[in-house]
Amino acid sequence: MRLALTTSLILALVLAACTKEQATDATAGVPEPAVAAEAAIDPVTGFKMTGDWELVRGNCTGCHSAKLVTQQRGTAQQWLTMIRWMQKTQNLWQFDPGTEERIIAYLAENYPPDAARRRAAIPPNLMPANPYSTASLD
Repeated sequence: MRLALTTSLILALVLAACTKEQATDATAGVPEPAVAAEAAIDPVTGFKMTGDWELVRGNCTGCHSAKLVTQQRGTAQQWLTMIRWMQKTQNLWQFDPGTEERIIAYLAENYPPDAARRRAAIPPNLMPANPYSTASLD
């Protein structure tokens, strides 16, 4: 009885080992799926430390907090629109074209639109009249 039990146990272990080897052989040539590593986060600004993040830090945090940047989302065109608005209304300086392209590329890549986040801006033609505007007092 003891011999039969020992033989059964050894046979079970051998079969388990063979099954494991076959599974390993079947997946031996299959590469592991690539997982994109998340960029490290700058502890001071909260910016993703990738690409031109230091350029963005140097040009954006001089006027407002980095949080104002990281909570926004947009396409390259939307980021450009925000920059143009800041240049027109907030005295943001003009960037040379190369710097502007690099800033927009970083922002669009690292802070793209997200359906679960901020809604799109209301188009100006749908906005109510501004009761404080002096434009109509000509």
